[in-house]
Amino acid sequence: MEERARRIVETAVELAEQGGFEAVRLRDVADQAGVALGTLYRRFRSKEDLLVAALEQEAEELERRSLARPPRGDSAAERLTAFFAAGTRGLCRRPNLTRAVLRAMTSGDPEIAEKVSSFHDRMARLITAAIRGERDASERPPSEDERALALVLEHVWFSCLVGWSGGLHTQAGIIDQMKSTAGLLLKNGDR
Repeated sequence: MEERARRIVETAVELAEQGGFEAVRLRDVADQAGVALGTLYRRFRSKEDLLVAALEQEAEELERRSLARPPRGDSAAERLTAFFAAGTRGLCRRPNLTRAVLRAMTSGDPEIAEKVSSFHDRMARLITAAIRGERDASERPPSEDERALALVLEHVWFSCLVGWSGGLHTQAGIIDQMKSTAGLLLKNGDR
């Protein structure tokens, strides 16, 4: 991402963390980032687009951390629990931003959905690496079983994050749910 676009996203992140989804007004983002509103619109079509770019940055950070320190554990279930614990802690450290990003992800805009799909692909690779106990799963694409397992795990995680966003789950509750889910899914033959 170019420097100006990164500055715009970082400004949106700051505003979202201060006041959630409603606080990310594009005019305010442009003013605080020191760019013209037209410049912002050339890069980001909407508030949702801008917040999904923030999600991409969060995913890049999770990937960097996973590559530097792969999830540990003697079994796939333990590694998956460690992976989702790290991802959950990373997102929950900035609760207003995460709530804003979750709202943006569910906007229903087809162009936003394409970007969210890219996030899901990245997550599938990271989940597959955790299942395999590898640092990086990009050299050997996920098998159909690994892809299906990653998809189910990611859906459960997203559901838990939405519940957390609405006050139904705690951060620890999300991690416990992911531990249970990974254990159940892998019960018939841990990898």
